[in-house]
Amino acid sequence: MADIIPLRHFEACQQTPPPGTKVGLLSGAGRFPIVFAQAAQKQGYELHGLGVVGMVPDELSDYCHNYSTVPLARIGQAIRWFKRHQVDHVVMAGKIEKTVLFQSNRLWRLMPDLRTMHMWLRYASDNKKDDTILLAVIREFERDRIHFASALDFCPELLVQHGFLTRRKPTTSQWKDICFGWEMAKEIGRLDIGQTVIVNDTAVIAVEAIEGTDKAILRAGELCKRGGFTVVKVSKPQQDYRFDVPTIGVQTLRSMQEAGGRVLAVEAGQTIIIDEPEVLELADKLGIAIVSLNAEEAQLRVAC
Repeated sequence: MADIIPLRHFEACQQTPPPGTKVGLLSGAGRFPIVFAQAAQKQGYELHGLGVVGMVPDELSDYCHNYSTVPLARIGQAIRWFKRHQVDHVVMAGKIEKTVLFQSNRLWRLMPDLRTMHMWLRYASDNKKDDTILLAVIREFERDRIHFASALDFCPELLVQHGFLTRRKPTTSQWKDICFGWEMAKEIGRLDIGQTVIVNDTAVIAVEAIEGTDKAILRAGELCKRGGFTVVKVSKPQQDYRFDVPTIGVQTLRSMQEAGGRVLAVEAGQTIIIDEPEVLELADKLGIAIVSLNAEEAQLRVAC
């Protein structure tokens, strides 16, 4: 499998603000916000970080010119904070834990402000799919001329390269699972359910939904006690790269190790790999195969 250069992500780069410009970061959980902040800092951007309470990494403040936190359901508060700091370009990074939206007494727990209620009723009343909710957030911010960009416009080097990334390669039967899982994963992505499918012997063991990739992998381990399954993670056919970009990292491998996963297949040029050297070193240590492929290769019956 020869290397390729992903192209489609760079279409928006012409609109990327020049270094020295103020850039906002609306941060959820995980390593991605830290990695983005480090990249933005190196490029000379003045970063203003706003983290979601209970989710944002504590160390994010170390990489921000200004930093604060905001409760999940306080869109109006977030908008006012960015406007106060004269920020009109914002990036989303990090996982937003959406299960809180389905807890009992959610209105009392979340205490949404008026802008959040407006967003919910105007833009997200038909359904609560991931894309619906995140696009609703973007639209509410745009009412105040605050525009969201893709993190990949600032750090495209995070995109995973094409090819076999580890010493271990998938076997013929595992490659068959990859091809089968790819088709299933693209379909659940089209339906905006999730991005990840876990497969063993051409049977779907688990499908990612609101719980996220790691918990889906752990559930697969409970259902497939013998282990040896394949995790396939792809972009949605309608992927909006301003949010919810497929991402893997060390924790993905830790979850696979605990559950018994043996192969991780991702989409070349469409997936972010966080802390790549550490991820590949750990994968080789654990004997997990990681392969980054494209749609044409997903149709092949054997690995090239």
